[in-house]
Amino acid sequence: MNRSLRGARPAKRTVPALEIGGTHVTAAVVDLDAGAVVASGFHRATLNPAGSAGELLAAIIGCGRRLPVGAGERWGVAIPGPFDYERGVGLFADVGKFEGLYGVDIGEALGAALPGPPGPIVFLNDADAFLWGEWLFGAAVGHDRCVAVTLGTGIGSAFIADGRIQHSGPGVPPEGRVDLLRISGLPLEEVVSARAIERAYQQRTGVMPAGTEYVASQARSGDEAAAVVLRTSFEQLGTALRPWLEDFGATTLVVGGSMTGSWDLIGPALLRGLQPDGAGSLQGLTASVAARPEHAALVGAAAYAERSEGPPEDCVPRPTRLAR
Repeated sequence: MNRSLRGARPAKRTVPALEIGGTHVTAAVVDLDAGAVVASGFHRATLNPAGSAGELLAAIIGCGRRLPVGAGERWGVAIPGPFDYERGVGLFADVGKFEGLYGVDIGEALGAALPGPPGPIVFLNDADAFLWGEWLFGAAVGHDRCVAVTLGTGIGSAFIADGRIQHSGPGVPPEGRVDLLRISGLPLEEVVSARAIERAYQQRTGVMPAGTEYVASQARSGDEAAAVVLRTSFEQLGTALRPWLEDFGATTLVVGGSMTGSWDLIGPALLRGLQPDGAGSLQGLTASVAARPEHAALVGAAAYAERSEGPPEDCVPRPTRLAR
C-alpha cells in the first residue's frame, strides 16, 4: 500500500522538529496543515562544529527546550551524515564537523532532555528532509519524480519518485549522494562547493575571498575572474547531474543552500550545464530555488516524523554509511 505523505492528516496537527546544520541548530513547531513553522515556536542557536559532545548536545538540547511542547510528542530531527538514522548515533569522522559526536547516542540524549518528555524521536538526513518539505509544500509540488541539491560547505542531494525517497535504482547515485560523483577526475565537491569556489578564486587572483558572497559580489561588479569561477563551477555541476537526471526521469530540480542567494549568477550557468545545446531529454526539466529555503528541512522532518511508524515503506531512512 502506498502510504504517501500527501494522505489525509489530522487538522491543525503540529509536530516539533530540529534541524542540525554545520554551524547552527534550529528548533521549530511545524503546523503540517499549513506546511509552515509556528511563529511563536521558532528558535535558532549557534553550533561550534569542532565542539565536544557535551558542548554540541548542550546547544542542541538548549534550543529544543525552548519549544512549547507537551509530553509524548513525536519529534523529527534533520541531521547531516554520516549518521546511523535508525539508531540515532553519530558517525562523524574525517568530515570536518561534529567529530565530537562520533559514536554518541544522540537519540538517547535528546530523549532524556527534550521537553515533555518526548515520544519517539525520528531522524532523517537533512537533504532528504529538505526535499520532503519542498515536495509537500514548495517548489516540487505536483512532480512525481524530483531531485534536490543543497549547496553550501558541501553538496547535499535527495531523490523522490512516486512518493518515496530513493537511495538506489536507475538514475540514483550510490546512497542518493551526488557528492560521491566525480567530474574532470575530481570529486564533485572539489569543483562546486563553497571551499572549491573560494580556492578557485584565490588561484586566479591571489586573493582569498571572504566567502562565496564576496565572489558573487565581485562578479556583479565586473570582476571577470569571479564571473569565470562561478560560471565554470556551476556549468560543471550541471554537466555532472545531467546523465543522472535523464536516467531518473526528473521533471524538476530544486536547489537550496546558502549559495542560492546568488541564483542570478549560478542559475543560468547550471542550466547551461544541464542543457548545453538547449535540447535533449531534459528539455522539459524545470530548475528553481527552493520555495521555502529557510524552513523546508524542518517541515520535511516534521512530516516524516508524523508519518513514521515503523517506519512506513515510503519513509525509509538514508542507509548508514560507516565512517572510514
